[in-house]
Amino acid sequence: MRWPQTRLTGLLGTTYPIVQAAMAGGPSTVDLAVAVSNAGGLGSIAGAILSPGRLRDEIRMYRERTARPFAVNLFAAEPPATVEPELLEAVCGELARHRRRLGLPEPAPPRARTWTLDEQLTVIVDERVPVLSFTFGIVPIAGLEGIVTIGTATTVGEALALEGAGVDAIVVQGAEAGGHRGTFLGPPADALVGLIALVPQVADAVSVPVIAAGGVVDGRGVAAALTLGAAGVQLGTAFLFCAESGADAVWRQALRTFPSVVSDAYTGRAARGARTPFVDQLIAGPRPAPYEVQRALTADFRCLNGHGWYLGGQAAGHARELPAAELMSAIVEETRAALARLTR
Repeated sequence: MRWPQTRLTGLLGTTYPIVQAAMAGGPSTVDLAVAVSNAGGLGSIAGAILSPGRLRDEIRMYRERTARPFAVNLFAAEPPATVEPELLEAVCGELARHRRRLGLPEPAPPRARTWTLDEQLTVIVDERVPVLSFTFGIVPIAGLEGIVTIGTATTVGEALALEGAGVDAIVVQGAEAGGHRGTFLGPPADALVGLIALVPQVADAVSVPVIAAGGVVDGRGVAAALTLGAAGVQLGTAFLFCAESGADAVWRQALRTFPSVVSDAYTGRAARGARTPFVDQLIAGPRPAPYEVQRALTADFRCLNGHGWYLGGQAAGHARELPAAELMSAIVEETRAALARLTR
């Protein structure tokens, strides 16, 4: 049986409706994006925490190696964080206690970000990026004509809001997915809906293509998502274990060793990652500061083995350590076989 062509492959210009999730903070590399795109999927550059200059460099590095379509992922702008002095004191005191225990020096005060989302979007337009994906809300769509836009939703309400804003496709992030939750309407705890329940609801509610994300690491998951009404899938954890990923052995082993948990304790924003003993200690500590503040305050721990926030999804135990091209080939054949079984 041949792979079915979906609305997503036509929209993206890819051979297969498979999107590599952008994984900021290390796992996403230009090497990984190029490998996935050359294998027929859509590679992604994790641009959210890159300065405009660095973002432009990565886009050009990608284009030096392939002419295949790709995406850049950004974070929607959030209101400036305000932190109560008492909360900041409690968080800093708790982190200082951990630093003393681990023999870490007190870090320098975190530096404020010196660039804006608008400056990143200017790079996207200037460099004629074919696909822009985003999460944490809705980026300004006006001025992005000719660029395919993909927003992230964790509920039907968010999907409707994204469609109303004019996006071309929607990533439906199930509760199983690794990484930060894309929730932007309502509490994240109310948006932990499993992919099997969420995909059909969103697919029935919107007219744009739906991309399923969460717990998919092989062709059986891809076939299931297509059967549920998705036009494609987005894989993160599956590619995190590839040779081209920037995730180190400690990160991968943490996802193999510990169960995953959704928590805002490490960065101030709900995310799914490995529940290491250090993460457990943070969860037991004071309420975290808002995202940008908490993320900056915990930055020095991320470089210490065993004390990082090792983001990944619930299916990490089934992920395979293969070069990205081999993984893509395996998933394509597994999906073909799974869909053929459904038609027997």
